[in-house]
Amino acid sequence: MDGVLMDSTPSVERVWRTWAAQHGLDPDRIAPLAHGRRSIETIRAVAPELDAEKENVIVEQMEIDDKDGVMALPGAAELIAHLPPERFAIVTSATRPLAVARLGYAGIPVPRRMITADDVTHGKPSPEPFLKGAALLGFAPEDCLVFEDSPAGIASARSAGMKAIALQTTYPADQLQAANAIIGSLADVKTTFRDAGIALEFAPLAIAKS
Repeated sequence: MDGVLMDSTPSVERVWRTWAAQHGLDPDRIAPLAHGRRSIETIRAVAPELDAEKENVIVEQMEIDDKDGVMALPGAAELIAHLPPERFAIVTSATRPLAVARLGYAGIPVPRRMITADDVTHGKPSPEPFLKGAALLGFAPEDCLVFEDSPAGIASARSAGMKAIALQTTYPADQLQAANAIIGSLADVKTTFRDAGIALEFAPLAIAKS
């Protein structure tokens, strides 16, 4: 969702830098770690001495309240509008309240099918989120294609047995090499329908090495 359908980077950076400063932690180290991961897991990793569940509630509300700069990325609304609702799901590290809030800020409809941080025990890079997304759609993992912007998300998709297309919206290409290919944004994707199938056509910026 974040970095794929919408740009929430300014909000994420502001919230995590503020939270880090409040706890005497290094904002420059912590802010980059927050992308593509559940916030509770970021907190556990960087501040194991804190009550992660309590801090997670605080961080989530800060993220919900900070909507400045949250906007749809190029091609996102168009792709969502062309895909049959039963054929795609959002799999996000955000909680459902945060996901719904950010989709609203970006003007993107909440889809019928969504896996959020509330639905999993282990977040990305664990394969659990995408495996649950595939199950929600009723497809085998190997028949699913994932669009991701973060190394953690790509690792999650690939370990679930799915092909992953990386978007160079949040991280540079050299950190996205675990994906099958790299594109600039969803504006580079063209959707066509062939019989019962969906063909997604794009010209990648790069074919990843994996």
